[in-house]
Amino acid sequence: MSTSTAAPATTVAAPTPSLARRFSSFLYAHPRFRLTMLLTAPLFWLGLVYVVALALLLVTAFWTTDSFTGAINTTFTLDNVIGVVTDSLYQTVTLRTVFVALCVTVIDVALALPIAFFMAKVASPRAQRILMILVLTPLWASYLVKAYAWRSVLSEDGLLSWLLTPVGGGTPGYGLPATIITLAYLWLPYVILPIQAGLERVPDSLLEASSDLGGRSWRTIRSVVLPMAIPAIIAGTIFSFSLSLGDYITVRIVGGTSQMLGNLVYDNVGSANNLPLASAIALIPMVIIFIYLFIVRRTGALDNL
Repeated sequence: MSTSTAAPATTVAAPTPSLARRFSSFLYAHPRFRLTMLLTAPLFWLGLVYVVALALLLVTAFWTTDSFTGAINTTFTLDNVIGVVTDSLYQTVTLRTVFVALCVTVIDVALALPIAFFMAKVASPRAQRILMILVLTPLWASYLVKAYAWRSVLSEDGLLSWLLTPVGGGTPGYGLPATIITLAYLWLPYVILPIQAGLERVPDSLLEASSDLGGRSWRTIRSVVLPMAIPAIIAGTIFSFSLSLGDYITVRIVGGTSQMLGNLVYDNVGSANNLPLASAIALIPMVIIFIYLFIVRRTGALDNL
């Protein structure tokens, strides 16, 4: 009788996970740490570039510049701020800048609403893609190219004059109207996109219900669409109003002799070499934007954005 001996079973050791895999498993098991790692870099950059820059701007506004040497005196003083608030020149330029920003915002909202509504609720998917490309295409062109193109259109021998002269019209030339037209063109895509995104969230069932109850098109838009689109409209106005408030290039190209707050800041930083005064002037649009955002926030219109 023969006996057979079974071969001993061999155990294969599991491979040791790599450092990258162990780190990946750690991140998977600790979502809060993963979120912290994800947000640290952008928040650090935002704090360094934006918050620190604003803090330095605020501090610089309370310094002065020596009129003989051009050196900055870091002694705390309210002279620049008081001068900017009380001087009639800065008051006039501030009112002009706010007027231009409001006009641009009203024009852009009036143009963006029908375009955005058609894109969101009327156009077919193929037409939506085409319209989206048409809206985004101007953003690919240079800011200066578009501004100088409008300068050519608005000139005395430009395209607008050629079209309107035979019917008794004419070009507005260079000045505040040209500035408003150009800025409205530049910021229109920034107003269309948030409004279009907001209108897409309006349920089609509400439009059908309004139609079933006898509501006509304008009544449906006024009573159903506009109340639900207010947050998106306000988001668009923030873009157009704030961008117009701080612009200084367009008014130099098509504004003629008109000045806005951005021009005063640029001139004091450049030719006048008065950085403290430029910082004090820059506080004006910042305060206006903060007031506007505070008012909008108080209305609750931003809660659903």
